[in-house]
Amino acid sequence: MTGVPRQGTKILVSEKTPAETVRVFIALAPPDEAKEELEQRLEPAYAAYPRMRWNRIEDWHITLAFLGELPVTAVELLRPPLAELAATRRPLRLALRGGGHFDERVLWTGIDGDLDGLHLLAAEVRAAVTDCGIPFHGRPLRPHLTLARARRHDTTSAVEAADGLDGFTGRPWQTHRLHLVGSNTGRGPGPIHYRDIRSWPFEGGG
Repeated sequence: MTGVPRQGTKILVSEKTPAETVRVFIALAPPDEAKEELEQRLEPAYAAYPRMRWNRIEDWHITLAFLGELPVTAVELLRPPLAELAATRRPLRLALRGGGHFDERVLWTGIDGDLDGLHLLAAEVRAAVTDCGIPFHGRPLRPHLTLARARRHDTTSAVEAADGLDGFTGRPWQTHRLHLVGSNTGRGPGPIHYRDIRSWPFEGGG
């Protein structure tokens, strides 16, 4: 399958990581079959706009709370409450749908399905972060999955690529896990690569 090369080894962020801080967010990840379906739809855009900074399919995620740069010791405080939250919450039924752009530079695909449940989960995640004593001043949730960023002064590629996603409706899927994600590499002009610090299955019923 063509598209963004799946290459490079991502670094696991853990208590053994020598960095004193890590860039952290909490997210959901679509299953491989849903991502591959969207990847196929994007093949014309990959070919037409090769200079866009395309995110790797492995790194596609739906951010629930972006926490920014945190001390590694603070990250450890998040594990117990997030584990408890996931254990008591049911999976959500979602789908990838359509496309759009932010400020003519950031290409994204939208999220469909149980959006009420998604907003409730994000609110609970953010409350858990605050309860850990970690300040959170994030923006209101706008459910999406970021696909690429256009180069500076390029005001057409993201817009045209978003037009190519008109009418796209992906297969429904269920959220399986809540992901605590970090990155302390790739801070330059290229893409940032992410890796799970930890993830927990959604085990609640009802």
